[in-house]
Amino acid sequence: MRILMMIAAGASVLTLGGCEGMSSESRTVAGVAGGAAAGLITAEALGASNEWRLIAALAGAAAGTVVAQNTATDNCAYSRGDGTYYTAPCP
Repeated sequence: MRILMMIAAGASVLTLGGCEGMSSESRTVAGVAGGAAAGLITAEALGASNEWRLIAALAGAAAGTVVAQNTATDNCAYSRGDGTYYTAPCP
């Protein structure tokens, strides 16, 4: 199960590089679709009920949208370790 989750996370990271040169709208659509798919795959792997699969897909879509918007600005969010975050240019 853990290996499957690591594979899903790795696949989503690899697809971020594919967003280079895309328009803002295309990047957002790709983020929504990829995030929803990742959420649904994760819920399926964990054996979740249909309601939780829907919630996971919606949460994944929201996360994908945020990631897509952050790749457009080249800003990343970093944790300070005390529960707060700051933004800075991505490496």
